[in-house]
Amino acid sequence: MTRIASVKPHPISVPLNDPVWTAHEELTSSSVIVVEVRTDDGLTGYGQIHGSPMKAICAWVERFGEIVRGMDALAHVAVWDRLFSLTCPRPGGIAGADGLPPPLPRGERPQIMAAIGGIDIALWDIKGKHAGLPVWRVLGGEPRPIPTYATGGYYRPGAPDKVYAEELAGFVQAGYRAVKLKTGAGSPADEARRVRTVREAIGKDISLMLDMNAPYDVDGCIEFARRVEPLDIYWLEEPLHWYLQPADFVRLAAATSIPLAHGERELTRFTVRDFIATGAIRYVQFDSTRAAGFTEGLRVAALAEQHAVMIAPHTAPELHAHLVAALPRCGFGVESHGDAARNPLSHHLLVGGPETRDSFVHLNDKPGFGVEIDWDYAKRYAA
Repeated sequence: MTRIASVKPHPISVPLNDPVWTAHEELTSSSVIVVEVRTDDGLTGYGQIHGSPMKAICAWVERFGEIVRGMDALAHVAVWDRLFSLTCPRPGGIAGADGLPPPLPRGERPQIMAAIGGIDIALWDIKGKHAGLPVWRVLGGEPRPIPTYATGGYYRPGAPDKVYAEELAGFVQAGYRAVKLKTGAGSPADEARRVRTVREAIGKDISLMLDMNAPYDVDGCIEFARRVEPLDIYWLEEPLHWYLQPADFVRLAAATSIPLAHGERELTRFTVRDFIATGAIRYVQFDSTRAAGFTEGLRVAALAEQHAVMIAPHTAPELHAHLVAALPRCGFGVESHGDAARNPLSHHLLVGGPETRDSFVHLNDKPGFGVEIDWDYAKRYAA
């Protein structure tokens, strides 16, 4: 049996030369936690976590590493269930009377689920390496190019609309046939003007998604949607305030012809379930690196397929392309970051992974996820 011998988090943060904004927050660095899981027979798997605060998440990774040490490294479901069970009260669990930690604090659930996800992704990497197969093959996928789009247009305070138009037009010149623009920081009228400038720059044949980062209430978003509908928008991503629920998305969906996308901040299949089942969204963007891992991502995908909802995982294309490759009916594609200055980690930290060209991610036959870590770079920017 291949057993888990150690689990270690490696927090990495690269300062951005030019900080940028989404509608929600300022971004001053590009950060990731690499989770390194080693087995007693010499295999090493790597997972990724995109979340904060990094110190808290790393503490949970280390704590969970002690709990899963000695478990079967190939039994990813058993490991996931062991850790997830600790998030809820259980008979005999008061004060850890059953030998396990007492129920974990409710206030840290995002960090807890992120830690579970990072360990789970590393175990999938190990599973592929143990079998001598890429993860997409372990999942029963086929070696097909996976569509991808480039995300850009992060806000630079004071910059004119043409700056963002030139940036996304540059992605098109680099070969992307689909691009995503950050929106939502201004009024519906101002944002619609900005979107129109970008559409004119990239041309009518390029798919244009809008990533809104939860800026509006329902009425405000209906106004915005109606202003941009003539611009042939592919989807509105995270369009509504964080506290609004599936019923609010249903109302918005009924008021616009533009499909809705959502899910990158949902923690489990249970929280994303009603967004899928009610028909509120057409694209689900569950992020395995932010919450719950690959094992839960597969469960979300199964639910989405039942309701004819497409899977478009958020970020980490070198990982999520494996998932999409195994979902020919509901796998839409993955997100890429074409700008190395905005996302240096995907361009410099991760080596040997799939190649991105001509708006597709081309997976390879390397075992596991096929991604190695540039440890010199990781040590240089250790957080």
